[in-house]
Amino acid sequence: MIPERTVDGGDLGPIILRRNSRAERYSLRVRDGQVIGTIPRQGSERELLAFVDRQRQRLLQMLHLSPKRLPWNESTDVQTYTFRVHVFQTSRSNFYANLRDGVLHIACPEKTDFEQEKVQQLLQTLFEKALRHEAKRTLPPRLQMLAAHHSFHYTCMTIRNTQSRWGSCSSQKRISLSLSLMLLPEHLIDYILLHELCHTVEMNHGERFWQLMDKVTGNRAQALRRELKKYRMTGR
Repeated sequence: MIPERTVDGGDLGPIILRRNSRAERYSLRVRDGQVIGTIPRQGSERELLAFVDRQRQRLLQMLHLSPKRLPWNESTDVQTYTFRVHVFQTSRSNFYANLRDGVLHIACPEKTDFEQEKVQQLLQTLFEKALRHEAKRTLPPRLQMLAAHHSFHYTCMTIRNTQSRWGSCSSQKRISLSLSLMLLPEHLIDYILLHELCHTVEMNHGERFWQLMDKVTGNRAQALRRELKKYRMTGR
């Protein structure tokens, strides 16, 4: 088998199969809206595809949360929690970004070829840098305010560029939040923050957890949960 090839995954879309001599087991991940499977040196394509079938429902959910990103170009229309994005071409010879008055201006040299992968990666990096800046500025004080208002206690908070979960809370009451929260409306950001704060008291999703969620959301926990499912963790 060649080191990499693509096969038809049916409802999963095209699946990239990669052989890695250093891998010790079969593995699956989703990146940019596509399933990637790794085959260990002594493994077989047949076994990997059987593994895909066993994990199909989980992979479909991951694809829903992390679909393929839309390409960056001058028609890009992105609104985040604190800013919108304006991509344009300029006579300058370099790329640069400037966040001002609620707008992230991303300047590109004239005749930029937006179809080039390196251009897409650069623009995504500029966007994520601004997104992280705003996340660090807005999420910590919001979490602190909600914790104080509802008498919750947590030990620390981190922000990561994860695309599998909106947030998590450890048994040590360490809260981790996804950078993708910045793509949600304010009331859903609060829902996620309250969700993780409730886990500082109830670590599972049992009846007492949802009772606590209803208490802090004005009996809107399930409605907010359903609304959140309409959003995808795209990183944009």
